[in-house]
Amino acid sequence: MRFVRVFVGMLLLVVGIPVLLAGAGLSVAAGRAAADGAFTARVEPLRTPGRAVLVADVDALLRAEAPFTRVGPSRLRLTARTADGPAFAGLAPTEEVRRWLGPFPHATVDRVAVARGPLPVRLTDAASAPTGSVPAAPREARFWVREGVGAIEWSPAELAGRRLSLVVMRPDGGADLSVDLRAELRVDWLRPVAWALLAAGLLLVGLAMPALLWPLRPREVVFVVEPDQVPVLAGRLGVSSLSGLGAPRRPEPERQLVAVGTADGARPAIGAAPARRPGSLADLPPWPPERSGPTPGPVDRS
Repeated sequence: MRFVRVFVGMLLLVVGIPVLLAGAGLSVAAGRAAADGAFTARVEPLRTPGRAVLVADVDALLRAEAPFTRVGPSRLRLTARTADGPAFAGLAPTEEVRRWLGPFPHATVDRVAVARGPLPVRLTDAASAPTGSVPAAPREARFWVREGVGAIEWSPAELAGRRLSLVVMRPDGGADLSVDLRAELRVDWLRPVAWALLAAGLLLVGLAMPALLWPLRPREVVFVVEPDQVPVLAGRLGVSSLSGLGAPRRPEPERQLVAVGTADGARPAIGAAPARRPGSLADLPPWPPERSGPTPGPVDRS
């Protein structure tokens, strides 16, 4: 029973402590959100002599840098502005964007690090031949899955697994692009999940403590041994208080059983014969006295 109780208590601790820590971490993260429950971050200014800033695979970038944005019904909103006004931002299939934007100079986002303060971005300018041509206005294209001027919003969980590219450029497609981005993530499930994990972790740890700290009931061990074996047992157990309990008994005086007669002819009593003293009943002749002479024969009454 003790082994089962300890095993159950340890199992509850192994499960309860990680759940409690996860709930505490999520509650701390939820405390850093704005009053409306949104997390906001500003991206470092993006500058390129080309005509667009491209994220080749948005889902792969989020999976590598911010996987928490792909969990649950979260919403991601990007606000983009240039020095001249709102910028265009659109999501489209990667192959379509590559064919449309490939001939024109642009910069590719390799990494966006999640950090405190402005998020650092690593850009790579794509080399292209100076053709002098200008891409068509981005809003004239028909392959956009999501698009907007000044802001774009989508759910990363809904578009997870699809190869979509994010394009940020001037509304007219002009070169020498300088854009400021601000990201806003709204996670409505964060606070309820954090409180649920905290409650579950506290419950599991609370159930584990009594199972592990329940006092043991003392057990008594009784040894049934011969008296002359007590000193040997006490010596092996290291208990000196029992050393005198196994002393051999003194021999008792031998007792003789004798029959004592009584004057009234009662049944003689069997008992221990005390020391004989002069004038005791043992010195009296037996009763009734024995008769001497011939034994009388049967009487004939006929």
